[in-house]
Amino acid sequence: MSRHDMSYNLNHMTVINLQEKFQLFSDHWHPRIIGELNGQLVKIAKIQGEFIWHSHENEDELFMVIEGTLWLDFRDKTVELNPGEIIIVPRGVEHRPRTEGEVKIMLFEPAATKHTGEVEHELTRNEQKHI
Repeated sequence: MSRHDMSYNLNHMTVINLQEKFQLFSDHWHPRIIGELNGQLVKIAKIQGEFIWHSHENEDELFMVIEGTLWLDFRDKTVELNPGEIIIVPRGVEHRPRTEGEVKIMLFEPAATKHTGEVEHELTRNEQKHI
């Protein structure tokens, strides 16, 4: 990497304040893109209630809880995630996120990841915008 390339990268780094980003929207189950790195999208979402069973055939998915408690149902068990905890759901593993109240999460997933995998549902959000 040349000095010019490094200077360009350093000049375009910005601090992302999660609380400020979460204040920009109020709807649930509609991830917003807050960053990109190495072909991965960094997304945040507010979720509440029960999502749908789905899987991602070709992509792993990382969930990080920022606020609240998230339960991830798998066909053979349920995992509880609390603030500051993460889980990586391997590609092809069917899962269903659910909550009892509003939960704020961050997701890391490849840019090609479809919101609900191959399942089309009223909660599917194929268009996700940068905020």
